[in-house]
Amino acid sequence: MTVNRQLSPIEEGLEIVNQTGGSFNVVTISRIIGCLDEEILRQALDIVQLRHPLLNARIVNSLNSLCFETGAIQIPLRIINSLTSQSWQEVVIAEMNEKIASDAGLARCVLVKSQSDNNINYLITILHHAISDGLSSVQLHSEILTYCQKIIDGELINYVESLPVLPPIPELLPKSMQGWSGIFKGIFSLLNLQFKHLWYRPKALKFEQCVPIELRRCGLVHRQLDQELTEKLVDFCRQEKTTVQGALCSALMFAAANQISGYERKDICLSCWSYVNLRQRLRSLVSENNLCVLISSITSFHILKSKTTFWDLAREVRQNLIVGLNSDNLFSIIMMYKQVIKFLLTQPNHAPASVSVTNIGKVKIPKFYGQFELEQISFLPAQGVFGGVVSLAVSTFDSKMNLNFTFSLPAISQNSMEELADNLVVCLKNACEF
Repeated sequence: MTVNRQLSPIEEGLEIVNQTGGSFNVVTISRIIGCLDEEILRQALDIVQLRHPLLNARIVNSLNSLCFETGAIQIPLRIINSLTSQSWQEVVIAEMNEKIASDAGLARCVLVKSQSDNNINYLITILHHAISDGLSSVQLHSEILTYCQKIIDGELINYVESLPVLPPIPELLPKSMQGWSGIFKGIFSLLNLQFKHLWYRPKALKFEQCVPIELRRCGLVHRQLDQELTEKLVDFCRQEKTTVQGALCSALMFAAANQISGYERKDICLSCWSYVNLRQRLRSLVSENNLCVLISSITSFHILKSKTTFWDLAREVRQNLIVGLNSDNLFSIIMMYKQVIKFLLTQPNHAPASVSVTNIGKVKIPKFYGQFELEQISFLPAQGVFGGVVSLAVSTFDSKMNLNFTFSLPAISQNSMEELADNLVVCLKNACEF
C-alpha cells in the first residue's frame, strides 16, 4: 500500500530536527542468542518492509511542504564483527548520531556479531522518529525475529499482507481537537506552558561547554536493574500508591538536583517531561504493530525541598500525570510540535526541560523464536540538539529493567552522566530498602 500525504505537525517537527544534523531517531537494540546470519536477516528485513507502508516511504519537499512519498530504497543492512562485548554500545553511539537520509528512506539496520562467540548478536535498528516510537520499534524487532525463525524452518512466504495505511495523526485525535477549536486550544496550551516556565523558572544541568548545534552529539549511558531490584521497585510503587513512572521521574530529579546543587540539600525547582502512549486515547484504536509516532508529553513542575522524600515526589508526579492525562493539552502538544521545535532551535543554549522520562513498561513480546533467544531488548530516542536535558528511556524485559540515559555532548560530559546514572540507581535501591 502507498503512503502519499503531507507530514503532520509532530512528524514535521521531528524531520526538522533530523535535517539540522542533530538526528532524532529511535534506536532499538536486541541481544540475541543464536546463529543469525546476514542472508536470513536480509530476507526478514525485506518482508517487514513489505508489511509496513512507512518503511516504504521517504520524505520529500513538495510545493514547499514536507510529504511522505512511497518509493524508499531497500532498508540498508550493515554487518559488524565485534571484538569486545561492549562494541555494541560504540556502534549504537555512532548510529544514533548519524542522521537519516530521509529523502531516500526512513530506516536502516546493523547486525553486530561477536567474533568470540558466534551465537551472540546485537540487532540494532535505526528508525526516523516521524514513523516510530518506542512501542512500535520494539514490536518490529519481534516481527523481524519471527520471520527469521520462519525462514530457517523452511517455511515458504509467498505472500506478505501489508498493514493498513493509518490516517494522518490529526484525523485520529478526539473531535474536541479538530478544526479551529483544536488550533485555539493548542495556542492556549503553549501560552500556559510558557507562563509556567516563567513562573517556576526550573533549573537544569549547567552547560559544561557550549558549541553550535552542528557540533553536538548524543551520548549514551546504559544501566540495568537486576530482577530482584526490578521486582522490589514495582512492589514498593504499589505499596506507596504511585507508579513506576512516578518513581523513575522522582529518582531522576533527585539525581539531577544533586548535581545542580553540588549535593547540598536546598529548595530547587525542576521540570519533568513524561512521555505518554496515545494509542488507547484516539478516536480509533491503533495497534502497537503499526509503525507510527503516537506519543505526547506531559510537563510537570516540582519544587524539591530539603524535607521532600522520594516517595512524596513520586506521588506528586503521579498526581500531575493524572491531571495531564485528562486534559486536551495532551493532544495540543503534538498539534503544535512544529512550532515548539522551531522555538527551541532559536534558543540552542537553553535547556527546554530539566529531565525527561519515557517508559514503555513491560515489553510483551516472546523471548524465544525457534533457535533464537531474545536475551535483552531496549530502546532510546536519540537527540543531541538540546543541551542540558537529562533523558531516560526505560523498558522492562525478562524481569529486568533497562535504563538508557541520553544527553547532549559536550553540554553534559560523559563523566557527569555516568555519575548521575549511578546516583539514580543508588536512589532507587535506597527507596526500596525501607
